Amino acid sequence: MQLKKKYLLRVLVIILVVFTGFNLNAQTKITGKLIDANTKAPLGYANISIFDQNEELITGTVTPESGEFSLQIQSGEYNLRIQFISYQTINRKIVANQPTINLGTIELSEDVNQLSEVEVVAKRPQMEMKLDKRVFNVGEDLSNIGSNAESLLDNLPSVTVDIEGNVSLRGSGNVRILIDGRPSGLVGISGASALRQIQADQIERVEVITNPSARYEAEGNAGIINIIMKKEKKGGLNGSFSANLGYPLISGVNGNLNYRRGNINLFGSYGIQYRENFGGGYIDQEFTPEDTTYSTYVDRDRQRSGISQNSRFGLDYSFNKNTTLTGSFLYRISDENNLSYNYYDDYDGIDRSSRELLRRSVRIQDELEDEEVLEYDLNFTKSFGNDSEHKLTADFQYRNNSETEDSDLRNERYIIDRDEYVDSIQQRSIINEFAENILMQANYVKPLGENKSFEAGWRSTLRTITNQYEVTQEVEGQEQDSVLSDFTNDFVYNENIHAIYAIYNSEYDKFTYQIGLRTELTDITTQLKSPVDTVNRRDYINLFPSVFMTYEFTKLHTLQASYSRRFDRPRFRSLNPFSNFNDDRNIRIGNPNLNPEFTDSYEVGLVNNFSDATLYSGLYYRRTTGVTERINTVIDGITYSQPQNLAERNSIGIENNYSHDLNDWWRLNGNLNVFYSETYGVVNEQVFEAETFTMSGRATSQMSFSNDFNFQLSAFYRAPQQTTQGTRKAFYMVDLGFSKELLNEKATLALNVRDLFNTRKWRTTTVGEDFFYDSEFQWRTRTITLSFDYRLNSNKRKGGRDRGDYDGGGEDY
Repeated sequence: MQLKKKYLLRVLVIILVVFTGFNLNAQTKITGKLIDANTKAPLGYANISIFDQNEELITGTVTPESGEFSLQIQSGEYNLRIQFISYQTINRKIVANQPTINLGTIELSEDVNQLSEVEVVAKRPQMEMKLDKRVFNVGEDLSNIGSNAESLLDNLPSVTVDIEGNVSLRGSGNVRILIDGRPSGLVGISGASALRQIQADQIERVEVITNPSARYEAEGNAGIINIIMKKEKKGGLNGSFSANLGYPLISGVNGNLNYRRGNINLFGSYGIQYRENFGGGYIDQEFTPEDTTYSTYVDRDRQRSGISQNSRFGLDYSFNKNTTLTGSFLYRISDENNLSYNYYDDYDGIDRSSRELLRRSVRIQDELEDEEVLEYDLNFTKSFGNDSEHKLTADFQYRNNSETEDSDLRNERYIIDRDEYVDSIQQRSIINEFAENILMQANYVKPLGENKSFEAGWRSTLRTITNQYEVTQEVEGQEQDSVLSDFTNDFVYNENIHAIYAIYNSEYDKFTYQIGLRTELTDITTQLKSPVDTVNRRDYINLFPSVFMTYEFTKLHTLQASYSRRFDRPRFRSLNPFSNFNDDRNIRIGNPNLNPEFTDSYEVGLVNNFSDATLYSGLYYRRTTGVTERINTVIDGITYSQPQNLAERNSIGIENNYSHDLNDWWRLNGNLNVFYSETYGVVNEQVFEAETFTMSGRATSQMSFSNDFNFQLSAFYRAPQQTTQGTRKAFYMVDLGFSKELLNEKATLALNVRDLFNTRKWRTTTVGEDFFYDSEFQWRTRTITLSFDYRLNSNKRKGGRDRGDYDGGGEDY
């Protein structure tokens, strides 16, 4: 018995020692969420600090936009301190004696006395890396002041905008553009031109998603660009007002107001802007058919002017802290007047030293373009319990767009003996386009334990576009104009898309992964009512998997890898057989028989965070089948540009993004994208192929010479690139920006010079079996803009810098 007692005693002592040892090294996880006591909105960028009994800092973090935080500490007694600008500081005693302590939802109240005393000098990083996207905080980019969304996008790494306003990402034009996570009337029927109507000072940030997960709609091979508009989350009445004036003539005003009280939030904005653009260029064309040679030099001059107005109003109603209903209304209208001249010189050969001028003419287009958009949005959001990650969201959107283009077209021939142009042909083209769009979607997210979650969603979009295009010509001796049937049509486009998706997320120690699958059913019908009634129907169902993984070597170094499959449906304008008749020698037409493109995209990258710098280096590979490109053909001296499905394209590239705070007043940002691409295809038994090795880069220097004066210099360069029918030549641009804070930092005066050296010109060569073109075009010349911005009841606030927050959070689409 004595032996047994001794043995039991020893075992108990060993167990006690082991237990004590484990207890000494035990970790306690502290979690919670911060919200505004008045509005119940999450508070991002608040400081959470933990001190020991001697008031020495043990650890800390900065809350993300969701307001949630999580910290690990050793067992013991501590002081927890929560601080946020303009809010009262909270101090709490923490006894860490269990694996997890959930502090629940913590409400912070505004500190009125602090509002007039605190000066915030920290800056949010210009670029933040998330699990499946990059976030660009564009509010402090001086080159964007007084500009529009098109110019803003053209200033982002890896993003370019061509002469027609089409957006490309990493060299691919198949990009999906969203506003606040949804298709929007701010983009309208003609997304490229509509981007010019959105003022840049209405935009808070831009999310660039190069490899979208199953959560996002599958369209957009190159990725998704999500433009997030500014919103105000503070209580009471607040807002901002801005005015700008520039050369060539730019003038506009914009206002945003927000009133939040209790469970109601009212918001509204209105902007009006007038803008003039001057551009132009040339096309030097050489034709070498079997029986003869001839050439044409086209001198192009374009003047565009227009006024646009945007207004948006809405209401948030919170039934309780977990349930919110939001309704909003958007109205956009624009009126443009576009005047273009195409001067043609026709020669009898291609040798410039010996060719003779045969004839000279000019084609003049005077166009009135009107567009109107109405959009209605309804959003329902419900969180379950105290867990904001367990939630259900539902959206309904109705939008209609109408657009009219009325052009007077006149051909004049030049009489050499009289040294003047005389009328020869008078034509008119009218385009009436109307679109209706209905969007319905629902998303559900359910946490499965501490580090796992499941997400599922449904989305349906119904879209109808009608396009009536008529071209008429005056006939001498007739009162009624003659209809040109070859260029007149009545086209109807119907598109129904239904999708469901599911995503599983899990985190294990330093490893995080996400797997997802999306299924989309596409039903597209096109009907060409005239000149011959023709119906073309395409329907297909496709699966789109996605995988994302991250491994955190340390809090400062993270490895990311991803795969996704995506596709691009032929767009409405690409399917429409008739496109425009503005230049009767260079005509763009559609192709109703186009098939979608499919892309498999792979990417792996390393995020390195240093004490004063951030570096992302990524390797990506894309394989695309059914590649769509516009192929040029020449018939009787007239060039027709029509989209065709080629075979495939393989692209591999390396992208680097670097941000460095050299000191408190100087920040550098840089981006370098180097890639190799090969394209191959056969159209009408003719081979189209291209191999290209090219790069693009951007560098930005931001300086704060004092607390209220800032300077920015940015430069962009894109190297030459081979295409299947020629070359896209090198391109570079430099921007300057200055800003000065006024009225106790309630106002900002800014001067911006866009395209300082007037070099933003697109230069290309196009080669075919019997033709060669050399062309140059500039959409707009150098612009200089002076802007004034005043903030009502809201000083200029900059969020804190958090290099470690790469959790992949964000909106659901």
